[in-house]
Amino acid sequence: MVPAFFKKLLLYSVGHTYGNLSRLFLRLFTGVMFMQFGIRQWIYFDYIASDMIEVMGMPGDVSLGLMIAIEIVCSTLIILGLCSRLAVVPPLITMIVAENVILTSIVSVPPAMLFSTQPGYVPILFIGIFVYMLLAGPGKVSLDYLIAIRLLGADKQAEDELEKV
Repeated sequence: MVPAFFKKLLLYSVGHTYGNLSRLFLRLFTGVMFMQFGIRQWIYFDYIASDMIEVMGMPGDVSLGLMIAIEIVCSTLIILGLCSRLAVVPPLITMIVAENVILTSIVSVPPAMLFSTQPGYVPILFIGIFVYMLLAGPGKVSLDYLIAIRLLGADKQAEDELEKV
């Protein structure tokens, strides 16, 4: 006989997901992690800008400033769930460019190192998360959802659904 606690834990959890809470957690976690990179780069701007390489024809300090603005502004929008799908596009492009810069700057690294976690694991992780956010959307615990309900005419069913969250 399986105790009722384990039945409820194992069987109930099979059919139920916490998709909206999962998306909220992922948005908050990713937004805070990405924002801390931007804040750190802002604090040490002079030090980092002196070593920053030219990216896409922009001087190092300009590309660093643009990257900091993207990291801070888009992270804030992602955390709030405001224009979420649009807000992940600039960081996604930034991480693709960062990964490209990292991989093209690796000349003397043995081929085995290219498959380890050393060269560019942070941009690749963020690329995967941002692609997921782009596809999945912000969920119901977001400003996007609240705005959509108001714009679509807050009918009774939508308000009842909002109260469940």
